[in-house]
Amino acid sequence: MRIKLEKRENITRTLSITVTLFSVLVAMIFIGLIFQVIGVNPVLAYIMIFHGSLGSIYGLSETIVKTIPILLCSTGLAIAFRAAMFNIGAEGQLLMGAIASTYIALYVIPNSQSIIIIPLMFIMGFAAGALWALIPAILKTKLSVNEVITTLMMNYIAEQLTMYLTTGPWRGVELWGFPYTENIPIQAYLPCISGTRIHYPTLIIGLCAAALIHVFISRSKIGYEIRVVGGSREAARYAGISYVRVALITMTISGGLAGVAGVGEVAGIHHRLSPFKISSGYGYTAIIAAWLGKLNPIVTLVASFFIGTLLVGGDILQVKLNLPYATVNIFNGVILLFIIGGELLLRYRVRVVM
Repeated sequence: MRIKLEKRENITRTLSITVTLFSVLVAMIFIGLIFQVIGVNPVLAYIMIFHGSLGSIYGLSETIVKTIPILLCSTGLAIAFRAAMFNIGAEGQLLMGAIASTYIALYVIPNSQSIIIIPLMFIMGFAAGALWALIPAILKTKLSVNEVITTLMMNYIAEQLTMYLTTGPWRGVELWGFPYTENIPIQAYLPCISGTRIHYPTLIIGLCAAALIHVFISRSKIGYEIRVVGGSREAARYAGISYVRVALITMTISGGLAGVAGVGEVAGIHHRLSPFKISSGYGYTAIIAAWLGKLNPIVTLVASFFIGTLLVGGDILQVKLNLPYATVNIFNGVILLFIIGGELLLRYRVRVVM
């Protein structure tokens, strides 16, 4: 007796959704078993997670705050992954957007009005994230350097650059040695929904980006080319589609949206640059949201909100049950593992051969 994998000829949308939901359900059951092992009632833990993140106005608002950067990064990753450009560098691209926007606010036009400084921060944040993503894209298309390695390594470069700036030339003079810049001017602050930390300009950008990219991929000529390249580079070459063009466009959009997320974190939440607070691993978490959303920007929106719920719930568990921060990483890791396993079962049928 042996187990044989047979490739499925036809994968329906219903089957795809069913397998994804089943994968998440099994992942949540597995996480519940982990809670049981460490002495925490899993039912109580899940009640605390979802009540803490969705059961009050404050909890819901904080979930949306977490969702915003994940949505922007995962939407960008979805379009890159659809073109088989495996961008693992959204974290670094987010940081570069944060650096660029901080530079604009503190050193370029600190005395400008909000109507000038805020749009310029978003533009420069997008440009910085896009340029950071274009470097591995060029290395991939011109020298065949693996983009997974280059985008991942560039995350660490961006982190160290942020550390250098905040402990060196940009460090605030009255912050007693802490690695922070001075606060950006108040006119560079993003407006928030009253009583919350939801910086709605960034939220609107994220929602519009998800809708526009969905239309872009499904209805435009370049969207068709992206789908063909993602399916087969050889088929794209025979069809006369430029792989280089598709790779550069998708990585520009992907990195740019991550850069916009960095602008939102600086101008909407922290109001200064810090190597430890700007991102709570949003660029990495967005990979899970993108795959959970089946690389569909609209579904990715829902997946980003779900991941945001778990992040806020993880914070609640840390406070109320005294669990370590690694609890949140366990959520992310287990969910991603089961999603990958679900993808295998989606693409291949398991048969037992006697």
